[in-house]
Amino acid sequence: MLAVHIFSYFFTKLQEDPTKKVDRFLYRMRLHDDQLQDISARFQAEMKKGLCADSNPVATVKMLPTHVRSTPDGTEKGEFLALDLGGSRFKVLRVNVKEARGMRPAAVEIEEMTYPISNDVLIGKGTEVFDHVSESLKDFLQKKNMDLKKKHPLAFTFSFPCEHAAINKGVLLNWGKIFRARGLKGKEVVEALKDAIQRTEDLDVEVVALVNDSVATMMSCGFDDRNCQIGLIIGTGTNACYMEEMRHIGRVEGDEGRMCVNTEWGAFGDDGALDDFITEFDRELDAASINPGKQTFEKMVSGMHQGELVRLIVLKMAKEGWLFDGQVSEALMAHGRITSAHVAAMEEYKTGLQNTRDILTDLDLNPSSDDCVAVQHVSTIVSFRSSNLVAAALSAILTRVKTNRNVGKLKISVGVDGTMYRTHPRYSKRLHKVLQRLLPECHVRFIQSNCGSSKGAALVAAVGQRLASQRRQIDEKLSTFKLSPEQLQMVKSRMRADMEAGLTQKNLSAVKMLPTYVCGLPDGSESGRYLAMDLGENGFKVLLVNLRRGQHLNSGLHQKIYSIPLTVMQGTSEELFDHLAECIGDFLDNMGLKSCCLPAGFSFPFPYEQTAVDSGMLVSWTKGFLVSNCDGRDVVKMLKDAVERRSDFELDVAAVVNDTVGTMMCCASEDPQCEVGLIIGAGTNICYMEDVKNIKTIERVKGHTEKEEGMSAERFESGQMLKMCINTECCGLGDDGSLSDIITQYDLEVDQTSLSTGKQTFEKLTSGMYLGEIVRHVLLDLTRQGLLFRGRVTDRLKTPGIFDTKLLSRIESDRLAVLQVRCVLQQLGLDCNCDDSSIVKEVCAAVSRRAARLCGAALAAVVDKIRENRGLERLDVSVGVDGALYKLHPHFSGVLQESTRALAPQCSVTFLPSDEGSGKGAALVTALTRQKLED
Repeated sequence: MLAVHIFSYFFTKLQEDPTKKVDRFLYRMRLHDDQLQDISARFQAEMKKGLCADSNPVATVKMLPTHVRSTPDGTEKGEFLALDLGGSRFKVLRVNVKEARGMRPAAVEIEEMTYPISNDVLIGKGTEVFDHVSESLKDFLQKKNMDLKKKHPLAFTFSFPCEHAAINKGVLLNWGKIFRARGLKGKEVVEALKDAIQRTEDLDVEVVALVNDSVATMMSCGFDDRNCQIGLIIGTGTNACYMEEMRHIGRVEGDEGRMCVNTEWGAFGDDGALDDFITEFDRELDAASINPGKQTFEKMVSGMHQGELVRLIVLKMAKEGWLFDGQVSEALMAHGRITSAHVAAMEEYKTGLQNTRDILTDLDLNPSSDDCVAVQHVSTIVSFRSSNLVAAALSAILTRVKTNRNVGKLKISVGVDGTMYRTHPRYSKRLHKVLQRLLPECHVRFIQSNCGSSKGAALVAAVGQRLASQRRQIDEKLSTFKLSPEQLQMVKSRMRADMEAGLTQKNLSAVKMLPTYVCGLPDGSESGRYLAMDLGENGFKVLLVNLRRGQHLNSGLHQKIYSIPLTVMQGTSEELFDHLAECIGDFLDNMGLKSCCLPAGFSFPFPYEQTAVDSGMLVSWTKGFLVSNCDGRDVVKMLKDAVERRSDFELDVAAVVNDTVGTMMCCASEDPQCEVGLIIGAGTNICYMEDVKNIKTIERVKGHTEKEEGMSAERFESGQMLKMCINTECCGLGDDGSLSDIITQYDLEVDQTSLSTGKQTFEKLTSGMYLGEIVRHVLLDLTRQGLLFRGRVTDRLKTPGIFDTKLLSRIESDRLAVLQVRCVLQQLGLDCNCDDSSIVKEVCAAVSRRAARLCGAALAAVVDKIRENRGLERLDVSVGVDGALYKLHPHFSGVLQESTRALAPQCSVTFLPSDEGSGKGAALVTALTRQKLED
């Protein structure tokens, strides 16, 4: 009896509150935030599946690349025709895009005409649809007095899923909305339009862009708000697009920059992913549709289906006696009698209940006040579910964008179009509120589109033309860095000619070919304790090296690096060598060796001429050093004089070696085939083991050769002494103008502002000290041409030295996305967008690739000479390599190796990266020298 009373109580309450009655009936449509987060996660998984080339065929969310690579930046201009096909009312437009100039903002002027499409055309042949489009276009041109014979650029908004092969190529995947034209599915849409235009006399247009309506909406809103990166349609159909990082789009080549992806989210759930959220009414609606099992999400969300869902719910409630005292009219049973416009009218703030009564009365029903309240609440729940589902899917897109950009908080704008969003009185507010709850870390601005599809299509065309024009100009600028195989072969030939000239007579060649008096390579028998000093790009390094017979060079190594102030690098000779002596004294003091006089090797990475292994006359400074009163003086003597001025330790310098020689010696201790040394860092240089008989510039002093090299004058004259290391000083290649035909305007600008104008030509084309400056000059030129940084030449960009080798290596890293490159540039004070970042990365790649290929050409000349010296058909040789550019740059070493092998195909070249080789190599040369004296 108690149970009966309880049931009676609740039944009475339900009778009193019709909204609770509806809530009970539609409880599965009321989605809470946890459920929406779950739906969002499922949508994110589908997005990832759709982006991947392997999993895309089984993905319901197709994530179609659109080949739209940029949103408007305000510099677009031109007049375009636009077609907008997506409903029964087709539009033709003339769109005039005006770029911003001075105080005048960018603007878009639009003229349009609407052409209805008959139902016979909608469900007829595909050719009939495009014949209607073409005839309407011709009519528009005539009425607007536009020249029919002129080739007009045309943008086409085609609001149906297409697989794009290019910006103006798209294959129709399937129709949607009210279109059912036959014979076009799987066909090229633009070709179908072109065929129709050809069938229409006196009409000539060029279709430059084919876009989805969501893409067009994003572009239209992006014209007014540069932060707009998402397009959203909530109308008869529903869809979304957004700018995705290229590296994530598996079906498009390239990984730089961004591309707009059309999600085609209407099919989300077609694989059953939303089955636990689908109600009996959704299933009934789907079963009666023209595409059962398809467009699941769209049927739950879009305006085309909202009214029908309300009708099915109201009909079921009436049949079960919850409404209208169980009375059902024939009108209520008729498909399509309640529309999305009715749903919106029922939810009007002040007139909603009266509108509901009028709508129900028109359906031949006699509703009570409670019936009107209940039906209004049904409409609220159906439309609220729609906005909830859109918010869940949109939060998935925003989460992906936020993750791509690696930001804690995301500020972004969403361009929106569609009748439900625009006309429903509460839809937009509900959507915004729910999205804010689901994703509080995102600040999202919604921009309602004005003529979005048509205006946006023209803007896609305008952006495409801007990018194409920019692309042509940028390609033209960067083409000067692209060297043909013939040009590289020419560089190799000139290097070889200069090598021969340099071996024949002093000062005859820009490639100096300096003898080093290092006439042997390590064989593992070296032993003893040696001091090594390495003056280089990163400072002054002092090392204590303990060589043990048969053990690796790394054993027993102690070192310390000392900085060299710029004032010392560009001061006097006494200041520099006094500083070096002070560093050596500090090291010996720390090691407790000040009372010892160890044999020492001095690695000196600048051009100098040797007459013995322990003396070298400076030819010129490089790498940013410009010390006065040094040219033509013995660098070993200047160091010894500085030590003597201190009088607190003694220094026995047994050998002075170039850093390139030291690198070769270090690597030769591990690989006996290593007969070439290569430095590619702040400077560029090559050394190699040359046959002594070919070296015509050696000081033939009998006493010297017997004492220092252990060879008789007779053996020297006869060439029986086999090899000596030659320091090519290839950094000077081109100083005589031999490379003028590959020198760019940017190289000349860098040379003019350098400390050694007209000298070290090859080094300025290839070394880390100069590549960044070349890049800066290119960026400066592109900016002045309006191709970069929106044409704003900042003081920061005009600052020499803001780019260095490490920065270039970082920018070109494959692991660094364009957005991260943008962060790097912004840290330099360069305000840029992602398009700018892509261009900067491209400039860096062009400059560094040229440098690597030039180094490959020079190295090919060296290894081919070794091969020919020995009369071999094929040479196996190893190259010891050191330098930050080679070691740190992500692509330099690969391009260098590829170029060397292509230009010296008869040589098998192995590259051995050196571990701090120049200093250790100096110790090895010292050991070899002392060992020969002892022998």
